[in-house]
Amino acid sequence: MKVALSLFTALLLSAALAQGELRLYNWTGYTSQELLQKFEAETGIRVSLDTYDSNETLLAKLKSGATGYDIVVPSHNFVQIFVSEGLLEPIHASEMANYSNIDERWRNPDWDPGNVYTVPWQWGTTSFAVDTALYDGDIDTYEVLFNPPEVFRGRIGMFDSWDEVLPMALRYTGSEICTTDPEAFRRALEVLEAQEPYVKVYTSEGILENMIAGETAMNTYWNGATMRVRAERPTVRYAYPVEGVSGWMDNLALARGAPNKEAALTFINWFLEPENAALQSNFARYANAVSGAEAFMDEPLRTAPEIVPPEGANIIFSPTCPEEYIRLADRVWTRLKQ
Repeated sequence: MKVALSLFTALLLSAALAQGELRLYNWTGYTSQELLQKFEAETGIRVSLDTYDSNETLLAKLKSGATGYDIVVPSHNFVQIFVSEGLLEPIHASEMANYSNIDERWRNPDWDPGNVYTVPWQWGTTSFAVDTALYDGDIDTYEVLFNPPEVFRGRIGMFDSWDEVLPMALRYTGSEICTTDPEAFRRALEVLEAQEPYVKVYTSEGILENMIAGETAMNTYWNGATMRVRAERPTVRYAYPVEGVSGWMDNLALARGAPNKEAALTFINWFLEPENAALQSNFARYANAVSGAEAFMDEPLRTAPEIVPPEGANIIFSPTCPEEYIRLADRVWTRLKQ
């Protein structure tokens, strides 16, 4: 009875600590409101959502000393950067009740051994999408993006993020990701500057709306978001360049100084329930890392070309690059945007 009372007391205390507001800072257009409403209904914890457009924006925000966020969602290749900067607090995910729900291939990842700081949120690829009503040639090469046909002049949209764009330009020019060779970056800059007259906008926001409206006919984009575009504009197709496609895993993490740590840990563990992970995937159109979620996912996700890559697709999960790579990449991006 004493043990039972102690456990009951601990549960009450945990619930009390987890009350209040959970502040989630996530990528724009990436969070299911239905998911948040379900969490609020089941736990009584309110959720407020702020958004950002790139890993660089998230990093700069937290490095500036911004406080008040509980959960942030860095991509896999930025996790070690955040850890080394002291911007994340440990969550020791392996000790969570629902940790065993994570598919074994996504446990103990290279970017976070032991899942000390993160659990997987959604995963996918980064490439570009093309409206084939305008162009019906081969799109499975970066040649069409960086040496575009005249029909795309003023109709290309590019991410406003060196982290997303530079790997494409480096692969196109035959260089390795994470290179620190200045000559490789010089070639990449030349390619980006030559492409610039064809670019309508550099932005990582509003891409969905731009493509649906026909404002851009080719746009760097993510696979799941492209599926959402295709639902409204069926002639849009997602490219799998032979030179290589960037794979990524976005991760739930606890921000340094999180004001409601208990609520954050409650949300992270709760998300690892298959039904909850599936609810997010059904909205965002990305795969998740939770075993058993497939049973709750929409049928189109199991066959969509954006989600199920063609056989032989060259998908590469980039490692965390050294500081020199980041310095050179930032310099190239600054030069391009001048």
